[in-house]
Amino acid sequence: MVDSLVVVNFKTYETAHGACAEDLARAMESIDTGARIVAAVSAFDLSAVVAAAPGLEVWCQHLDPVGFGSNTGWLHPETAMERGASGTLINHAEHKVSLEHVAMLMEQIPDGFHVCACAADIHEAKALAALEPGFVAVEPPELIGGETSVTSADPGIVSGTAQAVREVASSVGILCGAGVKTGGDVAKAIQLGTSGVLLASGVTKSEDPRSSLIDLVSLL
Repeated sequence: MVDSLVVVNFKTYETAHGACAEDLARAMESIDTGARIVAAVSAFDLSAVVAAAPGLEVWCQHLDPVGFGSNTGWLHPETAMERGASGTLINHAEHKVSLEHVAMLMEQIPDGFHVCACAADIHEAKALAALEPGFVAVEPPELIGGETSVTSADPGIVSGTAQAVREVASSVGILCGAGVKTGGDVAKAIQLGTSGVLLASGVTKSEDPRSSLIDLVSLL
């Protein structure tokens, strides 16, 4: 059985940038669990986090489908990979891009580099699944950063996305996110048909992020 995936998005939280990002990555690396744990970090922190926690899988939060040349301010996939990234999020609710952007990125990245495309609803999840990224993550924007997990507030969107994505591309993994903060939330996500979760504030804003993450993976 494939290990459940737990992706922690560091975003630009004060408690998960710079030296704090390195501390959080080390805490994540130290957890002994059967789950597959990933840190999605700022491009600024990528190299430092990879160096601080060499045993941890590290992704970018965004990439652009650009080549070498005159592309000021864009995030080049080759540079990310050279600096240790093994995957990326794309089309997060806080950084939306076009379907064409995602498609072009998929054409550019090599086999083995992980892409998790984020969707606001089942319709968008189906469109993204047709591009066959490694994962599609459904996150209702109105629940992101809230106190109520999507698995409780709208379980139908989770199970519906899981079914819809598998009908389009059976090889694509399904994640869910928004308000996920407890081991029970994660376990419910798996029961609803997902491969794991995409979360952020439940870990990054916790007073004891290591303990919070241990709780999140405790029922897997």
